[in-house]
Amino acid sequence: MSLFIQAAHAAPETAGAASLFGQILLPVAFFAIFYFLVIRPQSKRTKEHRAMVNSLTVGSEIIFAGGLMGRIKGLEGDYAVVSLNNNTDVKVQRASVISVLPAGTIESV
Repeated sequence: MSLFIQAAHAAPETAGAASLFGQILLPVAFFAIFYFLVIRPQSKRTKEHRAMVNSLTVGSEIIFAGGLMGRIKGLEGDYAVVSLNNNTDVKVQRASVISVLPAGTIESV
């Protein structure tokens, strides 16, 4: 048994550059995969949502985070006054708008 142990200690050392390259390559590859599968798509969705919120105008038909549909009656800074029907108006944050509907959608529902 001691014969095998001596042979292992007497083995020549491997090249340090190859192991260093392998140690650096693996974390870089994981970060690249994480970036392209998680970070980049999320930032793209955030930009699209921000552009949609900034393009809201009076009269736009929207769905906001509560699931309610309505027509924008007025814009007040970061808030929008939304008319749900003829008698009910609510004030919601503009960021809570999740989608802008085509004109005439509310009447057809």
